[in-house]
Amino acid sequence: MLQKAYNWYSKESVKKAIIEVANNREVVSVYKDVTFGKRPDMLQYPADILQAVSEGTIAFHGSIEQWSNPMKLEVGMAKEQLDNIRTGWSVFFDPDVKDFEIAKIVTKTVVEALKDYGVRNYSLKFSGGKGFHIGIPFEALPETINYQPMQKLYPDLQEKITIFIKWYMKDMLKDELIALDSPENLAGRIGKTLNEIIKDDEIDPFKIVNMDIFKSRHLFRLPYSLHESSLLVSLPMKPEDIDKFEKEQALPEKVKVEEKFLIPKAKGDAQFLVVEALDWASKHMIEERGELLKIRQFKRVKLIPEMYFPPCIKRILEGMADGKKRSLFILINFLRNMGWDAENIEKRIFEWNEKNYPPLRANYLRSQLRWHFRQADRILAPPNCENENFYKSMDVYDLCSELHTQGIKNPISYPIRKIAKVDKLKLKKK
Repeated sequence: MLQKAYNWYSKESVKKAIIEVANNREVVSVYKDVTFGKRPDMLQYPADILQAVSEGTIAFHGSIEQWSNPMKLEVGMAKEQLDNIRTGWSVFFDPDVKDFEIAKIVTKTVVEALKDYGVRNYSLKFSGGKGFHIGIPFEALPETINYQPMQKLYPDLQEKITIFIKWYMKDMLKDELIALDSPENLAGRIGKTLNEIIKDDEIDPFKIVNMDIFKSRHLFRLPYSLHESSLLVSLPMKPEDIDKFEKEQALPEKVKVEEKFLIPKAKGDAQFLVVEALDWASKHMIEERGELLKIRQFKRVKLIPEMYFPPCIKRILEGMADGKKRSLFILINFLRNMGWDAENIEKRIFEWNEKNYPPLRANYLRSQLRWHFRQADRILAPPNCENENFYKSMDVYDLCSELHTQGIKNPISYPIRKIAKVDKLKLKKK
């Protein structure tokens, strides 16, 4: 085993690929008896890899987080102390399931969910064991959220993104699993009884698949590391290769170092995902609580027609070439706040989508509508007008420049004020 590991890690391409990802991460050795080496530890140079292997290391696990100096890490550090030395972190998904075909389906569903939110800068690799890892590099995240530097938002934001993606993909994953096999056979594949995967008279995909919430200093197997038990390579790969991938392709003698993992290709393309995850996790609807009260009282009376909508919303309803998914998020929440019911919203959204170039996938529209309508106990507001990630970057902000001078902070405020003005004029005429 040790000789096989030494032969693998002696390859220059392997050492280079591991060091590239290990940079500024805590890296811990794992031995053949699956025990872990001392913490903290790190890899700085290619020679460090062979030195560790000569001391019995089979696998290398690295931290999701990146640090100014990993060797300053200590057990029991307070969050503030960790925040002060954390320089970045990767969004990471590690679906855990015993069946390899199910693992492929889950991985593809996570990837589709990320793509639905505009994320292209993601990485994928075979774990070397039972499944796959999906990661988004730190550079794909926005630099700040609510004036807080992104590096200080771990693990809270990682948790929100994970829970949001699970919620978003739940129905899609359930449909894919049912298409793969019967509920009885799905349970058998993972060593459970049928009752153990059923909730509310239907299968619960997350009783079949586990997707953990990670805390600080969580480790993952580095790309091109061997797996400490199987001795297969933790192999980066392209998403389109998942279906045809077989574990034998990760045998060290068959692997070529080609694909990369968690190496940034572009900046900021996970921004929309972050914004949506935070909006989803939010427990309050809008900042303008006084306006919210008016909306709730008004929408019990009647639906607000489009003639009262602000210019930015009217422009979006004409169809979009860019920013369609952000537009969908805006429109659904705006229309719900305007007193529109589910049937009218769905009809209007599909009419709007026909004007988009190109249109969004119908399945994507339905999944978004379904998710929002399930939030019967609370209605999210559309993002505020000043939100850099929405109206301004979508080139519709300036259409409402006159309204901003009047103190309008959210699109839902405009129809209410306009209707109030009309009602006031009617009273005067009487």
